[in-house]
Amino acid sequence: MSDNSQHSPTPDSAPDGGAGALDRRLSVVSNRLPVVLKRRDDGTWSLKPGSGGLVTALAPVLSHRGGRWIGWPGQAVKSGGSWEEVLDSGFRERGYELIPVVLSEEEVEGFYYGFSNSVLWPLFHDLTALCDFNPEYWYAYLDVNEIFAQRVVESTGPNDFVWVQDYQLIHVAELVREREERHSGMRTLGFFLHIPFPPLDVFQRLPWRGQILAALLAYDLIGFQTPRDLRNFRSCVEHLLPNVNIQEGPGVLSLKVNGHSPKAGAFPIGIDYAEFHDTAASDKTEQRARELRARLGDHHIILGVDRQDYTKGLPERLRAFENALERYPEMREKVILVQIVVPSRQHVTEYKELKSDLDRLVGRINGRFSSAGWTPVQYHFRGIPRRDLVALYRMARVGFVTSIKDGMNLVSKEFCACQVDRDGVLVLSEFAGAAAQLEDGALLVNPHDVEGTADALYKALEMPADERRQRMERLQEVIEEQDIFWWVERFLSVALDLGGDFDHLVAPRDFVPHIDTGESWVDL
Repeated sequence: MSDNSQHSPTPDSAPDGGAGALDRRLSVVSNRLPVVLKRRDDGTWSLKPGSGGLVTALAPVLSHRGGRWIGWPGQAVKSGGSWEEVLDSGFRERGYELIPVVLSEEEVEGFYYGFSNSVLWPLFHDLTALCDFNPEYWYAYLDVNEIFAQRVVESTGPNDFVWVQDYQLIHVAELVREREERHSGMRTLGFFLHIPFPPLDVFQRLPWRGQILAALLAYDLIGFQTPRDLRNFRSCVEHLLPNVNIQEGPGVLSLKVNGHSPKAGAFPIGIDYAEFHDTAASDKTEQRARELRARLGDHHIILGVDRQDYTKGLPERLRAFENALERYPEMREKVILVQIVVPSRQHVTEYKELKSDLDRLVGRINGRFSSAGWTPVQYHFRGIPRRDLVALYRMARVGFVTSIKDGMNLVSKEFCACQVDRDGVLVLSEFAGAAAQLEDGALLVNPHDVEGTADALYKALEMPADERRQRMERLQEVIEEQDIFWWVERFLSVALDLGGDFDHLVAPRDFVPHIDTGESWVDL
């Protein structure tokens, strides 16, 4: 990779070796780069822009400040290939560097599919029965975190702010610190966990629980989605690492361990509210909504949109809908459940079994209740074009989210942002992180309570128009105020001790980077 740092601020080269907080370059570290590297049939490479909330939030900041994004390019490649030139071209288009972390197929298998998604993912979602505590996965995880840490040391300077994302890379800070002892300068390192943090009785089952906690405490700021996650983290530290001193601060915890003073706080992630709302209100979306309405008929739409995952409560959702049709016969032929499931990790046994369960439940419901001209469940096991998604969000009378456990669940926020007419109702699992912010306007449900969830569906469909509008107004106010840019600003403000003075740290909200989100919607 060529060094493009001459195009961007280089505070690490300041004569006095120091830089103010507002002069720091931002370096983001995540499992994947914000682009997708693909090999064409002729052997050449192409680069497709990534999509999703994280890219939407951080790409403008990096472009504005000339930062760097470090991550795996999504392919098992070797250094020195022609793909590096293709990746280099991304800087000219985006205004920030793409720094690849090269991994072999074996490393990806053990680190990503092994420890990250067969241990941490189910454990942090309170599904310990699905954990595979294979020691080989643990060592693969450490090895790959070591590779990422080395890349961070090589690619950043002591005055960079390094922001590590999510559960795949918990050990990066600890391993960077070990290398900093052999080099001059100490980086500021932040971490954000996008999934839930488990309670003590669940976390204790992890054989490497002490190592995970110690690795988190190597960061300067640890961010969680909700106050509940922060409380769980505090409880685990208090019981498992009694040598750590914890003090309650204004909105954050201050910790002290071995001369290091990390902070921890709750920073709920948002969406780009304006982008979703404006797209939903556009003439093109309105026209697409009319076309879909002509296909779906004059039925109230209950909408579910999810990645294929056992944490999303999909079987529970279908059972609740079936129960509602059974107990409230007046709903029949008046409503349809449009359920979109985006395929994911289909080679994993648990995901194959989930797909079979969904197929069986959909077949049973449609077999029991269908009539001439009406099929109650419209089931789509695929991604859909983004314009169709936004149109469905706009059309739906009910947004239906039944997560068994979710870090946040941005679908609930996207649905509300696209409710241009404020005619819909959000039925939301109390186990989704979003419930902490949206409880005032949503109908909260326990997805394990089939009849209670069915009752909430019926209530949402029968709710008077004035109440629907008032509830949606309250939801939209929260989501608009606490959007994705607010999330970035809050985290960086605390991380860099700015006391709220972050006007020059983040990009203006009307700053538009070169990002093409494409037609295919896959971000869940």
